[in-house]
Amino acid sequence: MTDLVNKTLLLFSIVFLSITTVYAQVYPAKPVRFIVGFAPGGGSDIVARVIAQKLTETWGQTVVVENRVGASGIIGAELVSKAPPDGYTMLVSSQTSTAVAASLYAKLPYDVLKDFAVVTVLGSAPAMLVVHPSLPPKTFPEFLAFVKANQNTVSYGSSGIGSTAHLAGELMNQSIHVSINHVPYKGESAAIADVMSGQLPITYTTLPAALPQVKAGRVRGLAITSLHPSPLAPGFPTVNESGVPGYEVTAWNAIYAPAATPKELLARVNTDVLKLLSLPDVRARLSQLGIDPVGNSPDAAAAYLRTETARWGKVIKAANLRAEY
Repeated sequence: MTDLVNKTLLLFSIVFLSITTVYAQVYPAKPVRFIVGFAPGGGSDIVARVIAQKLTETWGQTVVVENRVGASGIIGAELVSKAPPDGYTMLVSSQTSTAVAASLYAKLPYDVLKDFAVVTVLGSAPAMLVVHPSLPPKTFPEFLAFVKANQNTVSYGSSGIGSTAHLAGELMNQSIHVSINHVPYKGESAAIADVMSGQLPITYTTLPAALPQVKAGRVRGLAITSLHPSPLAPGFPTVNESGVPGYEVTAWNAIYAPAATPKELLARVNTDVLKLLSLPDVRARLSQLGIDPVGNSPDAAAAYLRTETARWGKVIKAANLRAEY
């Protein structure tokens, strides 16, 4: 009886693997949806559209970007977490609705680590620490000394609770043992505008928003938040190499599928996306957005998601941060 059961299970496994392999070979047989939980024109949306256009050309099937806006990307992520695991509904999202949301929100309608399979990390975007030109610090080491001496009277702005800029400031507070006050804005443009006008002394902002203002002398750029120097901001040191070892904050986007999506199908999408990320025109477009292309395997992407979820969970817990959606 046991042998019969084992043979039946083996036969079922062979048939299942054959079906999923064939399925992956003929995929896609109809249009594919990329769900983006943010408004058109934002970083995640633009990245999704760049990849969707190229995949449409590669696959001969339309890849549609569908914006399901709301709750810091949570609405769109929930939709994908509950979608059929057939590769026709995937999520393109920044870490705010996945690695960060896992700890920032008390109740999520999905489990970040159990309900998604990560296809690949598309790119990583460092932020830049900028200050008003009237502030004394002209280098990051001088900034450290300044904020330690003036932590009760200076503040930093961000594009909102749980944003990359907000977490950059909280990680800075915890790394150098200060308590600089956080001022949330409705978007990074409002925050950097107040730094330019002198209403706000400090903010962390994306490279496309920061570099033109730095070049014009309206703000002073002190350091970038990636672990290593970025070719997108030549000549600017990292926080990591300038006095806070191990400091790293980047905004990153990945493609996610429902958790039960067959591995063969994930591998097929991964292979095609990685080819696109190597194209000169795609890399040039991402560079314009301040994004360093990444492209990794599903296993490596899943490991990165686990690492980032745990890392930001510690920062959020230590700062006692909570948000509602």
